[in-house]
Amino acid sequence: MRLVSALALCLLFAGPLEAAQPCGDPDTPCETATGSYHIALPEGPGPYPVMIFLHGHGGRGGPMVEGATARDATARGYAYIAPNGLIRMGRTRPSWNFHPDFPGQRDEAAFLQEVMQDAAARFDIDPKRSLLAGFSIGGSLTSYIACATPDAFSAYAPVSGSFWRPHPTGCAGPVRLLHTHGWRDEVVPLEGRVIRQVMGRDFAQGDVFHAMSLWRAANGCDNYRADRFETSGDFLRRSWTRCAPGSALEFVLFDGGHSVPKGWSTMALDWFETLKGPGQ
Repeated sequence: MRLVSALALCLLFAGPLEAAQPCGDPDTPCETATGSYHIALPEGPGPYPVMIFLHGHGGRGGPMVEGATARDATARGYAYIAPNGLIRMGRTRPSWNFHPDFPGQRDEAAFLQEVMQDAAARFDIDPKRSLLAGFSIGGSLTSYIACATPDAFSAYAPVSGSFWRPHPTGCAGPVRLLHTHGWRDEVVPLEGRVIRQVMGRDFAQGDVFHAMSLWRAANGCDNYRADRFETSGDFLRRSWTRCAPGSALEFVLFDGGHSVPKGWSTMALDWFETLKGPGQ
């Protein structure tokens, strides 16, 4: 993996080429119109497929580009992008404006497209081969973007985060999605939980099992029951294969709590590389 503090060369604008300031390493984010991101690139020539990973509540993108998931991704030839959430007024830690019923200071879906466009201008990446993943609240944002705009990225991989109540009534169309969750997660339980009252109503996590029913409906799957099961190794995996052409849906459980489990990045990238559909 090579961090990109000395890598960015230039941005292509409508006018003449202008030198870009080096950016992307853990200490120097790349700035966009509405936010910032960090990036780690693999060795060798591009264009590189992309893993975009959204941090959880209180996280930051800088440390992530030096983490195990970034190392795994870049070792396989992927650019690893870690965008930064915003700190809300009155708060001290970054998060994401993920809940459709509580709009925040930024349109996060538009921001992520801004990140991809900026990274494509600065670095040799291939936006048509892009996996959007996220942990906890980042996984929730990943899920909402997949539901509202399934074609915004090639595929989606939320970890330990899903929809909140009230659940969406439906999603826009077929999607390629791998949801991973800890069997013993008490922070974001599989059934969800109430966090607090906001404006006189429950601010409550959703039910992951209900989320899977929404994904099956969006993908037009023939059965409620999964078509394929895999119980070897560290993950319990169930896949729906008799669904809309080009779609993919898998639900993965692991024996753990609220975390990104060891081996997740290898499993997720293996899954991504087997997909058939746009960008694959």
